[in-house]
Amino acid sequence: MALWGGRFEFEPDEAMRRLNDSLPFDKRMYKQDVQGSIAYTYALHEAGIITAEEAETLRNGLNAVLAEFEADTFVFIPTDEDIHTAVERRLTEIVGMLGGKLHTGRSRNDQVATDFRLWVWDASTSLNKALNQLMKSLVRQAEAHIETIMPGYTHVQPAQPITAGHWLMSYFWMFNRDRWRLSDAGERTGYSPLGSGALAGTPLMYDREKIADKLGFLPTQNSLDAVADRDFVAEMLFICSMIGVHLSRLGEDIVWYSNPNFGYITLDDRYSTGSSLMPQKRNADPMELARGKAGRLIGNLTGFLTTLKGLPSTYNKDLQEDKEALFDSVDTLMTILPVVIAILETLKLNPDKMRAALTEDMLATDMADYLVAKGMPFREAHHVVGQVVRLAGERGIGLTKVPLDDLKKSSVLFDADVAEWLTFEKSVARRANFGGTAPDAVREQVEFA
Repeated sequence: MALWGGRFEFEPDEAMRRLNDSLPFDKRMYKQDVQGSIAYTYALHEAGIITAEEAETLRNGLNAVLAEFEADTFVFIPTDEDIHTAVERRLTEIVGMLGGKLHTGRSRNDQVATDFRLWVWDASTSLNKALNQLMKSLVRQAEAHIETIMPGYTHVQPAQPITAGHWLMSYFWMFNRDRWRLSDAGERTGYSPLGSGALAGTPLMYDREKIADKLGFLPTQNSLDAVADRDFVAEMLFICSMIGVHLSRLGEDIVWYSNPNFGYITLDDRYSTGSSLMPQKRNADPMELARGKAGRLIGNLTGFLTTLKGLPSTYNKDLQEDKEALFDSVDTLMTILPVVIAILETLKLNPDKMRAALTEDMLATDMADYLVAKGMPFREAHHVVGQVVRLAGERGIGLTKVPLDDLKKSSVLFDADVAEWLTFEKSVARRANFGGTAPDAVREQVEFA
């Protein structure tokens, strides 16, 4: 029997049912629906609607329903509109008419808001664990390459020498911020709308704080806002989008650096693909997919924000659009992350290739620093070294090969010790301040991480 059909003469049209029913996607919240309903039995008992024995009977019945879901033996029927209808219908079949008391003082509006907050809480935990494993993989790789020197780039142009460990750790901190966001958003997710009813609250008198605590939550403060609030969904969609963006940026680096023209890294065969035409190809397809799916994650966020922006207060059916977007975003990440973790675990870095790609023009800033150490203002040193770089380019030689006599024509501060200053090892070692690329600084980063 439908939960709302008493005032209607006719049953919903089949096309209307297909549009209206959310069971095809919200059935995955069965655990959270049972969890919320079990907590609500305590409220009904405290309010005097059911006895202690009846409350225990309902909890046993709900656990029996949960067991059927877990065993994949639960049978849906055509009149199950959503997961809430299905659970209550099956509960009533198990415990009899007592099951009809479960919905007293409760609306699907506060029920679904509670269920979804519980689901987001669980999803956040899963994402947090996956990100933690990803970060451990980055740390392990970085630890092995604290002293491996590679080119650093800005604007996709060679810039300065850095250590490979420093490059890897840059992604560690990106994903660390994502975990921070998950934790921060969790504080706002952890509120229970139970007791808000359809919009106006409940006439039943019970301790909402105590019932919320059974879910690990606090009670919401305003019943109108409680049934309408989907900020926690939008925040989670944003977090998923940011994780996707960070995975995309990592993917971009791996795609480029695994190109034979760079050759800095080699992907394991298990996480590479070939070409149906060209036998020699080794493609970093998983990272391209990670890069591509960032657009999908961003689309889910922007689509849902567009749905929210024009809604009037309290509950509106538009809010049913919250679940598929977030389910898809979480599922997408939980498909990508295990593969990216495996790629990082098996990734082979090629220090010789990295070393071969270093060019002495990347030491131009170090040459300017040399002049600054001799007392020259940096802006003047920048101009002087620019002239030396141009001269070296015209002659097709490296900075260290420019004769000292020619250097002195640019500045009398140049001396024979400039060649000793201009090495890649000394370049990275000088950047030893906290957060820098020097091996000692990277070692400190890794230990802290």
